[in-house]
Amino acid sequence: MKITDKINTLESDQSYYSFEFFPPKTDEGLANLYNRLKRMSLLEPLFASFTWGAGGSTIDKTLEMCTTSQGLYGFETCMHLTCTNVVREIVENALKEAKNAGIQNILALRGDPPRGHEYWTSCDDEFTLAIDLVKYIRKKYGEWFCIGVAGYPEGYPDSTDKEQDLKFLKEKVDAGANFIITQFFYDVDSFIEWEKKCREIGITVPIIPGIMPIQGYNSFRRITNLCKVKVPGEILNALETFKHDDQAVKEYGVSLTVSMISKLLEHKIRGFHICTLNLEKSVRLILEKLKFVQTEEERAMRRLNRRRSSAGFIPNDIIRQEPDGSVPAAKPIIWKEQNADYIGRPEDWDNFPNGRWGDARSPAFGELDGYGVSLRIPSDLALKYWGEPKTINDIIRVFKSYINCEISALPWSEEPLLKETDIIRPNLLKINELGYLTISSQPAVNGAKSSAPDFGWGPKGGFVYQKAFVEFFVSPEMFEKLTKSIDDNVWVTYYAAKRNEEFETNIKEETPSAVTWGVFPGKEIIQPTIIEEVSFNAWKKEAFALWSEWEYLYPKGSPSQTLLKNIGDNWWLINLVYHNYVDTDGIWNIFYKI
Repeated sequence: MKITDKINTLESDQSYYSFEFFPPKTDEGLANLYNRLKRMSLLEPLFASFTWGAGGSTIDKTLEMCTTSQGLYGFETCMHLTCTNVVREIVENALKEAKNAGIQNILALRGDPPRGHEYWTSCDDEFTLAIDLVKYIRKKYGEWFCIGVAGYPEGYPDSTDKEQDLKFLKEKVDAGANFIITQFFYDVDSFIEWEKKCREIGITVPIIPGIMPIQGYNSFRRITNLCKVKVPGEILNALETFKHDDQAVKEYGVSLTVSMISKLLEHKIRGFHICTLNLEKSVRLILEKLKFVQTEEERAMRRLNRRRSSAGFIPNDIIRQEPDGSVPAAKPIIWKEQNADYIGRPEDWDNFPNGRWGDARSPAFGELDGYGVSLRIPSDLALKYWGEPKTINDIIRVFKSYINCEISALPWSEEPLLKETDIIRPNLLKINELGYLTISSQPAVNGAKSSAPDFGWGPKGGFVYQKAFVEFFVSPEMFEKLTKSIDDNVWVTYYAAKRNEEFETNIKEETPSAVTWGVFPGKEIIQPTIIEEVSFNAWKKEAFALWSEWEYLYPKGSPSQTLLKNIGDNWWLINLVYHNYVDTDGIWNIFYKI
């Protein structure tokens, strides 16, 4: 069914909401996302949209998720579709398969522009903007598809003319778009003013605001910087006071979202598109607090009442009697699954969604944005930071400049190093000089207070621990020396991989390794950061793809392009963990001995 037809069946003042998901990075994550989708279908969203990776990189998973969600779980689905940097055949096949599967809703997007024309396979001269895709779908399929397009309440990120942006949006609607889903925002007043301007220029189709609950401080800052979304000062100030407490951040994110939607409802905005980031708990809590859905307790009571009316009695196993034999008001016992897997339980996946360092079985494992592999900074800024390296020493200088905070980004990290890196900065500089190009690391920590400004996280009154680890690229020659030197070191484990799928490890029996954990009053030990083979291999593909993204900044055959391609094709990526967290220097001595 078309999304607009579903909206038209609602009462004029009836609110509605929809969800957005992205294809997980691992097979385990996808399987568990389906379990999550089954549960979230009970929340009865108007529809669910599924994102499309850059260049059509997730086409198979996106189509599978749309068809499975619609066929098995009853979601009305909307498939994202981009045309930039996608060959025409992919677009045509995706639309054909969507129609064959009964998917009637398409979110037509331009997609990210290519890094350079020499590396870009054009979809077709007919496709350069989202409006071209809208026109093509209308020409090819008539009115069969319901087409959505993107709106930008704060202006398109690369545009300086907001009035022109509105005109472009009107042109997309006039070309055949049926509804608009906006970029997420945190300034409600800005959206309300923008929506008013849209109506004033004659845009009459439904405008559904994008809402992204804050799930974690680092991911929030990363995604708002990436999308150039303005964050009101009062939100930043509030987060600053508890940014290291993941649970407090998530609770604030729920409260903020409830407040934002409540204000939008006051201004007669009745639809909301929630960017779930493949997470579940916050979304459910938001809908409960808004009274859009019943709470778990209310649902349990409803099930209990059905049992009473059908059976004529309340089973003794769920009703408590007072000492005098009287029966109080019924209070249902809500059982939760206790799947005690090797590290963490599935219900804990949402509590600490720490990107690629989380549990690879989680539907949200990865970078928590679903944008796919790309440099997170503009090309001109990347060239300013990284210059035109022609030798390995030039590359080493780039990495050292990042460690010294002289530049604020590498292809693998678009933000400056965390404060905790200060304690290991001299060692990172030394091993980079030796040819180990580091992209991730953390120092050993033995019982720092959870309130400590450099290492602390989690609730107050706790203690946190860390094993030292370092992740880096290294040449084949140095890789051989390194692995030989640590063969007999019982404290060291590593995963190593090359772009060509070569893989090595000294771990004889695969088990995940917790490298960060915390002990807090009244709680089980929390282990938010783990390293395991499946997550390393998922990250490996992205890490080497980012070498290519850096390479694509330069003309083919140039010294810089040739150098970067050679490194990407031949060097090893290694993740090395030193398990003696009491020995703060042990990990670095491994490199110095060589």
